[in-house]
Amino acid sequence: MDLIDELIVKELLMNSRLSMSELGRRVHLSSPAVKERVLQLEEKQIIKKYTIELDKKNCGFPISAIIEATIKNTRYEDFKNHIQNEENIDFCYRIAGSACFMLKINFKSFEEAEKFIDGLIPFAYTKTNFIFSRVI
Repeated sequence: MDLIDELIVKELLMNSRLSMSELGRRVHLSSPAVKERVLQLEEKQIIKKYTIELDKKNCGFPISAIIEATIKNTRYEDFKNHIQNEENIDFCYRIAGSACFMLKINFKSFEEAEKFIDGLIPFAYTKTNFIFSRVI
């Protein structure tokens, strides 16, 4: 990736719905030139997909939490199968360190959060961090 590719990626991260002509104006390239660069970034799988960002609070999920899960008795598959049914998980990563997994999940209420965490008890020890605000 060169400097122009980095500018293209930065612009698309801020707004993936930009037209090629607007994106070209912002990075000082013609529409065909910027389109060719975007296609190359897609082919190299630097750009893997285009998405939207939802405001979870406005969608009815005012509570968000980061949960660290440390698996009990090698129940990795049971844990992964259990969380597959949850719709409001933003991410779940297998990590190295004191925990095995890190999840970000959104809830409608603290009661719902408690129920979710209680559902993990057979598979994992948990540490829950509720999110107050986004800094960056």
